[in-house]
Order: sequence, then structure tokens, then C-alpha cells
Amino acid sequence: MAWLHTWCGLVSGWLLCAIFLTGTLSVFRAPITRWMQAQPPLEAAAAQAPLALDKAARHLASEAAGARFWRIELPQQAGDALLLAWQPARGQRGGLHTAAMDPATGALLPQPWGRKTEGGRHFMSFHYSLHAGTIGFWLVGFLAMCMLVALVSGVVVHRRIFADFFTLRLGKGQRSWLDAHNVTGVLALPFLFMIAYTGLAYFYSSYMPWPLRAVYGDSPQAQARYQGELSPEAAPPRRSLQGQPAAMQDLAQLLDQAQQLTGRSPRMLFIERPGDVSMTVRVFHQPPSDTQTILHQAAQVSFDGVSGAVLQLRNPDPHAPTHSGQIHPVLEALHVASFGGWTLRWMYFVFGLMGTAMMATGTMLFMVKRRKKSAQEFGGATAGFYRLVECLNVAALAGMALACMGYFWLNRLLPASLPGRELWEIRGFLIIWAASGLHAACRPPARAWVEQLVLAAALCMLLPLLNLATTGLCAWHYAQRGDWQSASVELVAIAFGMLLMGMARTVKRHWHSPGPRATLAPLPKPAKPAKWQAAQPGYRLQVSSRVLAACLGGYGLASLAAAALARMLPRFSGLSSAEAVLSASLLSFVLYTALAIWVFSTRSASQAWLGLAMLALACAALVLA
Repeated sequence: MAWLHTWCGLVSGWLLCAIFLTGTLSVFRAPITRWMQAQPPLEAAAAQAPLALDKAARHLASEAAGARFWRIELPQQAGDALLLAWQPARGQRGGLHTAAMDPATGALLPQPWGRKTEGGRHFMSFHYSLHAGTIGFWLVGFLAMCMLVALVSGVVVHRRIFADFFTLRLGKGQRSWLDAHNVTGVLALPFLFMIAYTGLAYFYSSYMPWPLRAVYGDSPQAQARYQGELSPEAAPPRRSLQGQPAAMQDLAQLLDQAQQLTGRSPRMLFIERPGDVSMTVRVFHQPPSDTQTILHQAAQVSFDGVSGAVLQLRNPDPHAPTHSGQIHPVLEALHVASFGGWTLRWMYFVFGLMGTAMMATGTMLFMVKRRKKSAQEFGGATAGFYRLVECLNVAALAGMALACMGYFWLNRLLPASLPGRELWEIRGFLIIWAASGLHAACRPPARAWVEQLVLAAALCMLLPLLNLATTGLCAWHYAQRGDWQSASVELVAIAFGMLLMGMARTVKRHWHSPGPRATLAPLPKPAKPAKWQAAQPGYRLQVSSRVLAACLGGYGLASLAAAALARMLPRFSGLSSAEAVLSASLLSFVLYTALAIWVFSTRSASQAWLGLAMLALACAALVLA
């Protein structure tokens, strides 16, 4: 079990550090996006100004006739602009087109209005896909499972983990690293379990599609049938393009009617198939300010764009009876912190940093131990492997911090009119991260740590000056006009800079001190292989077999067991088919974790494979029966 915790944590820890840090930053993706867009402030105006809406509709009719949809984002704070976007019809080149209007007068604003950027959405996208498409999406899911395995095995291994939580010995070398690992792990342990599980459950139908397929089949309508049976809420009305032109209802009147029906402030209008007799106008509202409930879905009103008739009204009542269709939205809300206001977001931010620190100290503890005494895991290649681990440790923590701050700097340094500048910001982020790994490979470990931490700290603390030089604004100006979201971005950056500078000074001080100098030596002392390794001639083959059994065999068995459970639950309980699929899918991740740990607790790899095969045959028989 100790071997499983060590190696599972090490192999997955490097990318998990990056995933956790970007996920922590994405908690404040809205303020980050607002700061990075740097839109010039306007005169305060009513968000539902009829004149502005009328001019917006006229502009869209002239510039985007025949578009697939129009989108009008209403100002939510004083000084915001009215933002327009449209998607050209199929067959036309170009992506999403945008424009901005003064909400007071309806006058078009210069383009680009602000800076085109992914903003905080970049951190969220990297968090769940690593910007690597389908491969990155599945890799993140695999790493989340590794995290669950490492957490469970860590609790089993550290039997005195809760007692060690109250012990933090500084300046004691390896003991200090272990204490820091235990303290951050125990303090954030419930949060870490929750965030790892809800991250998998967020995409349960993608990561574990077999229960759904076992019950509803592989047809394209299977997902729609499942969702329809799971939730009693009616699906949005679907209307097809008729090809007959028609005039649109007055948007200001529809907006007022939607506000009267829901009692909430609108935030966006979405017009589907504009100019056609089948056009639909959807009005989306702000979610309620009630922070006492996890579920607080935004209201939505759908109108017939020609007659103005109400097609659908969705105004969720937080006090209404719950149903099984709300389980997944609750899990989503728990993962993305979409409830509880700013207080809960700051709690997520702090616990996210603790989780990142736990993973970072775990990967660094591996090398702290082996700098004193090598375990010779890879024979003659052990020294090279240790050097690789040192480089990856630097890139996973210092390099990722450097890349994140470089992303903010690129936002201000790239020309606002640069085509595809939002893509160049992301490319720059990835290039800086890769360069940090190359720098760590070319420099001694201690120097690489110090140099990258100092550079990241400098970028953090100089960010307000860069913003002042490029936009004429800083935290003081934001605070004066009440934009505390943008001001907090720079204040947090300064705090991070001070923290990183303190880390750099600590590393440098220990580097020059005579005592811990040997701790930072790049070459480990050779040692004989452990007896339990030497006693087994096929030890590495056994380990590889167990890894395959846990990863592939465990996933296959968990899939079959979940499919069997989804088929059997409606017969032996009061659950519907949809509820059985949901229950089996959510339980499959718990079963997968238990199977992976069981594989490494058996006496031999052959015994693990035999047990998996027997259970798989039993589950397959239940599914086929």
C-alpha cells in the first residue's frame, strides 16, 4: 500500500499540481476575465434602455441577416457596454462576430472593445482538458482516479495522520517535508475527496457510458430519452427553420414581460433563427442572490419571436420538492463553487492552494528521501530518473506559476488588434511552461528553483505597473470606481508574488547553508535493492501486470458491474430506469477506486487477474441475462 501511495502520487502528482492550481484560479474566472478584457468604462445607464435595444436589433438585422443566432449581453455593472454577438449561417466563413454599444445612446463603440481574450475560461479549460482535446479530457479523468487512489491509500498508510496534523517541525529536513505534506493533506482532506469525486461525476456519462448504453442502447436519442425520464422539467421547445421571413417583436417589451414573469434581472437575450417565422427569443436571467441553497438555477423565458407568445417559462423554486434530476446539478455546483457567494469561493481558493501544496510536497518528499539514500529502483538508470524527477518537480510548481503569470503579461503585451490574440495568449502560456521544463533540465535543481520562483514573483509584483503602463489603470483606479473584482486580481497577484519570493529566499538560504547542502545534491548515494525486490526475479513484470490490472481490468470490471447494476436495480427497488443508470454511474467510480486498491493488496498479480476475470464473467452474465 505504501508503494501504491508513493508511485501513484508521484506519477500523477506533476500534472495534478498544474490541474489543481489552474482549477483554483478558475474559481475567480469571472473577475480574471473582467480584468483581462480591460474594457473602458462608460457612463452609467439602465441595462434595459429601449433605445439601445432597438438600435442593437437594427444593427444585427443589417450586419447579421440570415445568421444562425444573435446574442445580446446586457450590462450588469455600472460602466459596462451592451455586447452583441452573432454566428454566421452555415457555409459562411468566420467564427463568432462581435460588436459593442453604448447602453445609454445605442452608439457603436470602437472595435475591438477591450481585449479579446479567453480570460479565466482558459484556466477552467486547462483544468479539465489540458488544452489537448479528447486525449487531454480522458487523461484528466485518469488522473482524477489516480488522485482518489492516492488519497485512500494515503489515509491507510499514514495511520497517525490525524495525530501528525498537530505536529509541524520546521528546519528538520525530511521530517519537515512529511509534516507539511500531512498538515495540508489532513486539513483539506474532505475537500480533496469531494473535488476529485465531483470532477469525475461532472462528466459521468462520458467517463462511464456503459450503464446508459446497457439500458437505453446506442441510438442518438438515448441521451435525450435518459434526460427526459430523469428530470420532470420539460425540454426547451425545438423549432426548425421555415424559410419564410417575418418581423421580430419589440425586444424591450419582451424583456419587460420576462422580468415581470420571473421577478429577476435579465442578463442576456438569445435570438434563434432571426428573421424567420420560426424565430425564438430566449431571455436568461441572473440566478437568485440566495446563498443558502446549492441549487439556484437561473430563470429562463422563451418567446415566439414573431407573435410574442410565451413558449416556455422556467423559474425554478428553491423550496420546491427535489427530484433525481437535480443530483447532477448539485454535484456540478459543488465542483465549480457556483453557490455560497464570494465567501465560499475564497474557501475553495484556500483549500485548492492547500491541495496543490499537498501534491507538491509529496512529489518533493520523494526526492528528499532519495537524495540521502537511493532506492536504486531502475538500476543503472536510477540517477537519470532522479534527475528527471527533479526537473518535473520544478516545472510542475514553479514553472506552472511562471506560466500562469506569463499568461497575464501576454494579455497586456500582445496588441489588442492582433488577429487570434486569445489563441496566442494560450500558446504563450504553454510555451512558457515548456520552457520552464527545459530551463530546469539545463540548470542545477536548486538554481532552477530559485531562478524560476524569483522570476514568477517579479511578474506577480510588477503586474500592476504593467497594467498602469498599458491601460492607465491599476488597483487604485478600480477601487475608486467600485470595480473590486478587477482590483482584487492585482492585489492577489501581489500577495502571490510575496509568497513566491519567500519560497525563493528559503530555497536559497538552505542552498548556501552547510547543513542541508547535501540535501540539495543532485546525485543520490547508491544503495542495495530492497530485499523484497531482490527476492522476486520478475518484480518489474509483476508491477507492470498489477498496473495494467488496476487501470484496464479495474475499469472494465467497474463498467460491467455498473451496467449490471443499472439493469437490476429497477427490478429489485423502486428506482426508475433513469435513476438506476444515474446511481450505477455514480457508484462506478467508488468501485473503480476500490478495485485498483484491491489489485495492489493481493499476494500476486496472477491472483489479481484471476479475481477480476471471475467477477467480470459474473457481471457479464448478469448483463446478458
